[in-house]
Amino acid sequence: MAIESGLVGVVEVVVQPADTADALGNKGVHVLATPRLVALLELAAIRAVEAHLPPGSGTVGTRIDVRHLAATPVGMRATIRATLREVDGRRLVFDIEGHDETERIVEGSHERFQIDQARFLARIAAKSRAA
Repeated sequence: MAIESGLVGVVEVVVQPADTADALGNKGVHVLATPRLVALLELAAIRAVEAHLPPGSGTVGTRIDVRHLAATPVGMRATIRATLREVDGRRLVFDIEGHDETERIVEGSHERFQIDQARFLARIAAKSRAA
């Protein structure tokens, strides 16, 4: 299976208290936190390509550029979509968008690189030993 532009990954979540800005230290702000939203964007991109990767391969995020446009309260569903726009060797670029039940909440782009997982993990282990 080849990785080609047009692949789409989708993540749906109902916002829980653990997903909120309040839970991440911004006390009293009970809406989907931007760091949690970024994690969902990455997951959508991973889902777009995971079935098309060769065995032993994975992807890692290297760049994200998003605008968090609107707040999503606890209990509301958010749907995040990553569409693979560009494939340049191992570099993958995704268009990101998301909506809650009433409006667009996020837009932007995300870059990932395809990796050989064993080689990547070996480099990380060597780096840990050197520290």
